[in-house]
Amino acid sequence: MPLGERGGDKTESRYCGVETEFSDDMPHVLAFNLSSAGFDFVIAPLMDPAYRPSLVQKDIFGSAVLPFAGSDLVLSPSQWSSHVVGKISPWIDLDSEDEILRLDSETTLKQEISWASHLSLQACLLPAPKGTTCANYARCVNQILQSLSNVQLWLRIPVVKPDDDSIVANSDTLVDTWEIWNSFRLLCEHHSQLSVALDILNTLPSENSLARWFGEPVRAAIINTDSFLTNARGYPCLSKRHQKLITGFFDHSIQIIISGNSVHPKAKVVANVSHNHSGTDSQRHPLRPYLDYVGYLYQKMDPLPEQERFELGYRDFLQAPLQPLMDNLEAQTYETFEKDAMKYIQYQRAVCKALLDRVPDEEASVKVTVLMVVGAGRGPLVRASLQAAEETGRKIKVYAVEKNPNAVVTLHALVKLEGWEDIVTIVSSDMRCWNAPEEADILVSELLGSFGDNELSPECLDGAERFLKQDGISIPSSYTSFLQPVTASKLYNDVKAHKDLAHFETAYVVKIHNAARLAPSQAVFTFTHPKPDKESNQRYKKLQFVMPNDTGSAMVHGFAGYFDATLYKDVHLGIEPSTATPNMFSWFAIFFPLRSPICVDPGSTLEVNFWRCCGPKKVWYEWCVTSPSSSPIHNSNGRSYWVGL
Repeated sequence: MPLGERGGDKTESRYCGVETEFSDDMPHVLAFNLSSAGFDFVIAPLMDPAYRPSLVQKDIFGSAVLPFAGSDLVLSPSQWSSHVVGKISPWIDLDSEDEILRLDSETTLKQEISWASHLSLQACLLPAPKGTTCANYARCVNQILQSLSNVQLWLRIPVVKPDDDSIVANSDTLVDTWEIWNSFRLLCEHHSQLSVALDILNTLPSENSLARWFGEPVRAAIINTDSFLTNARGYPCLSKRHQKLITGFFDHSIQIIISGNSVHPKAKVVANVSHNHSGTDSQRHPLRPYLDYVGYLYQKMDPLPEQERFELGYRDFLQAPLQPLMDNLEAQTYETFEKDAMKYIQYQRAVCKALLDRVPDEEASVKVTVLMVVGAGRGPLVRASLQAAEETGRKIKVYAVEKNPNAVVTLHALVKLEGWEDIVTIVSSDMRCWNAPEEADILVSELLGSFGDNELSPECLDGAERFLKQDGISIPSSYTSFLQPVTASKLYNDVKAHKDLAHFETAYVVKIHNAARLAPSQAVFTFTHPKPDKESNQRYKKLQFVMPNDTGSAMVHGFAGYFDATLYKDVHLGIEPSTATPNMFSWFAIFFPLRSPICVDPGSTLEVNFWRCCGPKKVWYEWCVTSPSSSPIHNSNGRSYWVGL
């Protein structure tokens, strides 16, 4: 039964599991842990822990019955699939110096995963590597992954990172366990069916160190009962830092698993928080108080805001950026953008301020301001401009310039419906080709992409600024792109799945969710309007990101891109995380992938080079990393990704 109800949340993090001991009575294991206690699934050993292939006595035919936890018939296929995660025998050590143990381990691993696949289990929990060297373990797992159909393999990794200030003489035995995961993952070539199950211990490393894991393919977090504290009433609870971490797991669709024996004997019966079971049921399962506490943490989270519910289906989903000059937008795309009330509120505020600066109060009744909306679409910026004129008591004359003939039809209908015929002139033309009958006082456009200039706002406004007065105002007046290195294994694997170079040299619009942002974002390219004479739209920028010392090593899969625009004076609009306009959904971030992810050490400098290149018929970006190691230059000459003029 799910942990509870949280408005808008339909993710797997609603379900909580429990780690169990070996039993050859699987129906009882499910009845005891699911029906009685209220857990949603079990992590159950598939093989008798005493089994060793080298000790098996074979019959006269040279075969033996493997000691699995019951026949596949003891549970229905849906029970095996939905309620059981196979736990691979923890004794296996594929990198042992003992050859018999190593060979036994290899045989057992393959037998157990083969059995799990036969049962149609969704996942198996692999034991943590026994040491820092795991090459043979990874080799065997990689071999299995090559022919494994639908089973996810969760590698158990304890969350341990020694702090610099706690290093002592014998600390060479302490390792950052992310390094073990990273080594294993690299040996398995970033296989998409290889994931992580984190072991959460009673002490936690730094916030930055923990944040790395949100960009990794973490499927589950295993919390041992030893990690729980005891409250004044004798019941289990978690420290504030643990609570914050668990809440983060819920937000990233990571399932919680309770492990270990009850160490809170006073907690016999806990008030029923999220499960409708009787008190006797609670008493029967010693770990029920821990489940109830996890349910309490889940239920006290705020419901998902309306905007996040809208964005749920877009999380970590790669989309090709729009080609607004080459392609005409569809009605559905217009409608989505037009629902973004905050964007048009900001535009209206900017036009208000511009009108007040342009026309003093004493001239308000006589002076008419010529305002041109270039790229008018279906009219939302026209409406915002007219509302600004009404709000400020200024007179305006509007030209609505739009190249999409389909949108022009809607514009005409809107003008007629609202009775704007005397104020609004509709121009069906590309702004770069139109010869305006008069000059504009104010030029309003919304041609911004996720990276600011990636939908060719500079090139469009180069053509439109011809008919802006010498002292005219452009809204927006400037915009700046930003970059940030990220760990984003899901995005990387989704790009890699295409198995070609072109997809690694393409920028994607994406609602980045499961990612670790490794350093604060930095400004890249800035464009100002009206722009200085003769200024080229080509750009080059070298950025240096310093990795925080307390993060530990991390993997850079690519760069998240954002923008921040100054509409007019202090009115801004943007998605750069530190200054993002709230409640706005017109733009997701942009993602520039790296063909080969780059590992960065704590305190090291990541140097990235970005180019904005312009040709007669297209504009494109090129990018590369030059430190700590060099990557190829991506998208040379716009061979894979470009925006058409």
